[in-house]
Amino acid sequence: MKKDIRSCSLSEIEAFIIDIGEPKFKAKQVNEWLWAKSIGSFEEMSNLSKSLREALGSAFKINKLKVHKKLKSNDGTIKMAFKLFDGGIIEGVLIPSEDRYTACISSQVGCSLDCRFCATGFLKRERNLLASEIYDQVVELNTVSKQNYDHPLTNIVYMGMGEPLLNYNEVLKSVEYITSSKGLHFSPKRITVSTAGIDKMIRKLGDDNVKFNLALSLHSAIDATRAQMMSINQKNDLKKLREALKYYFSKTKNLVTYEYILFKGVNDSLDDAEALYQFTKHLPSKVNIIEYNQVEKVPYRGSSPKQFNTFIKYLKEKGVNIHVRRSRGKDVDAACGQLANKH
Repeated sequence: MKKDIRSCSLSEIEAFIIDIGEPKFKAKQVNEWLWAKSIGSFEEMSNLSKSLREALGSAFKINKLKVHKKLKSNDGTIKMAFKLFDGGIIEGVLIPSEDRYTACISSQVGCSLDCRFCATGFLKRERNLLASEIYDQVVELNTVSKQNYDHPLTNIVYMGMGEPLLNYNEVLKSVEYITSSKGLHFSPKRITVSTAGIDKMIRKLGDDNVKFNLALSLHSAIDATRAQMMSINQKNDLKKLREALKYYFSKTKNLVTYEYILFKGVNDSLDDAEALYQFTKHLPSKVNIIEYNQVEKVPYRGSSPKQFNTFIKYLKEKGVNIHVRRSRGKDVDAACGQLANKH
């Protein structure tokens, strides 16, 4: 079996290049074609000799993902299904707004968690994505953004299918390529990795002193309520998460974002708002309050507009840094929690 060349380090490519009698600097040219230019075949490496291209093709392959399906919402959101080299399907979303063009990307095929309000949680996890497969989603969504809106991506969020911190090494490697001057040269400050909350991996982010932003899918600051919605809370309770986030902040000084979907009669009372205030006040943070997007098989419903606004008003009066995220792409199942591979 040929090895995917994008799973090789530069030093591994250099060793191959030297071994076949080519000058070492050719490896950097190969790397530039693979990442900065994101080509899909060795034949496209036009500044390399035919013999070198053939040698690379004999030893390696390039597993580029392919666009499987593209749907455009009435609000301009674009959902894309991507087919992987082994037939797996993942989804990514382009969310355009006045001054932001955000790519929402996946980190796993399916998901190993079972959050009860999320469509992806009903899928089993097939496998983790490789760094190159995460990278390719960004490249494709960036191309679509420029084609449709004449503007490149401004932001990237790891909020698609899967739990990024359960694919830790490949996710961090993908960020490295996306932010590298030899890759997409994207600012890490415009990248957010979202987690359902794994305390030891949040601490590891701190130890690794990451430069990107971290978001916690919180959805309740009351243990019993959160555990009912998200079984991960049984092993990663709120006390553990709070301590892990404090440790993360002490290492990185990065502001923490909390994601909070409002569910009718579940987590939208003023007691819930007070608990959220108490949980978030310990660190510099912002809270994204999110409209719920209806998902098949899920018993939850979104809060009423009146309760939604009452909840937000209470937190604002407490001085909480609140941002309201309205649903985008609902009509093509592209909104938060709706990615379920219906293809």
